[in-house]
Amino acid sequence: MTPQRVTLITLGVRDLAAAREFYARLGWREHGESQPGIAFFQLQGSALALFDRAALAADQGRASAALGTGAMSLAQNFTSEAEVDQALSLALEAGGTLLKSPEKVFWGGYSGYWSDPDGHVWELAFNPFWPLARDGSLTLPEA
Repeated sequence: MTPQRVTLITLGVRDLAAAREFYARLGWREHGESQPGIAFFQLQGSALALFDRAALAADQGRASAALGTGAMSLAQNFTSEAEVDQALSLALEAGGTLLKSPEKVFWGGYSGYWSDPDGHVWELAFNPFWPLARDGSLTLPEA
């Protein structure tokens, strides 16, 4: 078993059709494995799923009121500050909400935050200490 991995991230959404449309406006392509009650998006080495929030709570055996959003963030790293700004512009045009405009940050990079219509928080960042592979994937540098 490989313990340090995440293969699927599932976001609970209030309105699956609206969430599908939002991510399509971001340019994300839904995978053919999607079904009426769940949408899948292939990522690099993992996948993202959008699942009805009430159905997700039922699947977990919890009340939907116990499911929270915003206590974590999903992040996309880019190769420049300009790419961060472009990605933020696209997210806002698609219907995302600005949480924090990108700015130079204490750790030496550049980052900002936005949220999707369900309140899921996305960070956009340029980290000059973490070079990205040509395909955009990240491997943390050796210490």
